[in-house]
Amino acid sequence: MGVLRYNYRSDFMMNVDITIVIPSMNFTVNNTISRSPNPAEQATKYPYIPGMKFQTVYFLHGGGDDDTLPYRYTSLERYAEENNVMLVTPCLVDTFYADAELGWKAFSFLTEELPTVIQSNFPSATGRENNFLVGFAMGGNGALAGWLRRPDLYAACVDLSGGIGFTLDTQGLLNQISTIKKLQKVFTDPEKIPGSDNDMYAVAKRNIENNVDMPEFFLASGAEDYIVERVRKDRDILRKLGYKFTYAEEPGLGHDWHFWDMYFEKVLSEWLPLKRRPIYPDED
Repeated sequence: MGVLRYNYRSDFMMNVDITIVIPSMNFTVNNTISRSPNPAEQATKYPYIPGMKFQTVYFLHGGGDDDTLPYRYTSLERYAEENNVMLVTPCLVDTFYADAELGWKAFSFLTEELPTVIQSNFPSATGRENNFLVGFAMGGNGALAGWLRRPDLYAACVDLSGGIGFTLDTQGLLNQISTIKKLQKVFTDPEKIPGSDNDMYAVAKRNIENNVDMPEFFLASGAEDYIVERVRKDRDILRKLGYKFTYAEEPGLGHDWHFWDMYFEKVLSEWLPLKRRPIYPDED
């Protein structure tokens, strides 16, 4: 893989670090068949062609993490290589992927600025059908919010172990804000949440009432995760509202890298409707 750490000055977040992963193992300037002695590598290579693009997964890290941790603690980079997809992970530590009233505008950055910057500077394909949103832990809550609030941007979204932050359980969020200081710094006036864009239940209900064309959605948790009841509550509310989505629980696993590594592979190799190949200029 080609792995980059890109830093730039954002309109919404000041300076931001971003890890960007671009497939390379399956590509060649010669467009020949690999002659590697390893049978697993004896495959036809895709040619490098100027202007080629990749489908892109915006991959959201967890609370207390940074943009490098998912790649250092799991085989995420390899899974991306195997599926010929580009990954983008912004460093949004403890923002809960929300627009703070008196601070960084993480949700606006994620949905308005970041795709434009990435598609302008890197080989990232445009169009809803070529872009996806995946998150785990705190990032799972961010992916849930992105799915509900900006369904026009993504072909599919995945929430793995989303525990603290955005939820369909409005009262649950208010309860968390009352006890978690980091959330209090983001949601400084909880009384404004019910019925607002930060109220995922209200947003989800409006989407149903307006017959919004929703992306595919996947929700999963380890069965032994300490926040599994929170995930189940989101599941149950979505079902009651009439949403169709995929739900999974993994027996014996918790809120940990063993679960996330297993599901990172499942997400990229099975769940997301990826082309798993480059998009060449004559296909635009």
